[in-house]
Amino acid sequence: MANQAILVPQISSVPAHEAVAGRMLRWLIHKNIVDSQATTCGLAGNRMAYCIAEGARRVVEHPERLPFGQAVNGLQIITKRCIFTPAKGFLEEAGCPHCRREVGEPLFESLDEWFPGDTDNFMCPLCGFEDDINGFLFLQPCGFSNLGFIFNGWGEAVFKPAFVAAFAERLDFKVRAVTVELE
Repeated sequence: MANQAILVPQISSVPAHEAVAGRMLRWLIHKNIVDSQATTCGLAGNRMAYCIAEGARRVVEHPERLPFGQAVNGLQIITKRCIFTPAKGFLEEAGCPHCRREVGEPLFESLDEWFPGDTDNFMCPLCGFEDDINGFLFLQPCGFSNLGFIFNGWGEAVFKPAFVAAFAERLDFKVRAVTVELE
């Protein structure tokens, strides 16, 4: 089974997102978490990704589950607006942080406006609270952003909370870790 660990900034539109992606990649290379040369070790698109490096063992709870020696093991950076959800079994359930009521169906229907960039926000149809779509409560971790870091094959290894916190601090935005199981 293929899996991914994805780190997603909790903001729909990261300012200067391509420059931020480059800065984060340089930091991951400096920490020896990924290699500096892109190869075909990715899963999506042209499969170009940054191969897993030895330092990856320090940032996960289960280093023995990292995909060393596997054909798919690299970091792919997404720099276009994307919805990052667990592919298998995603329930599409969300709540309003203000009134605490279920708003999943209308929220996910609003993605037709969010995806092309018409808006970053969602307004609760029950109480009128409005915020970036990432500010709403989700039953399962997911993210909506123009920037995402997909670590192919790293899902079962589970990022350490300290690494996610350091990544968020370096990125200068809160980050959500999304684990994806692919079929």
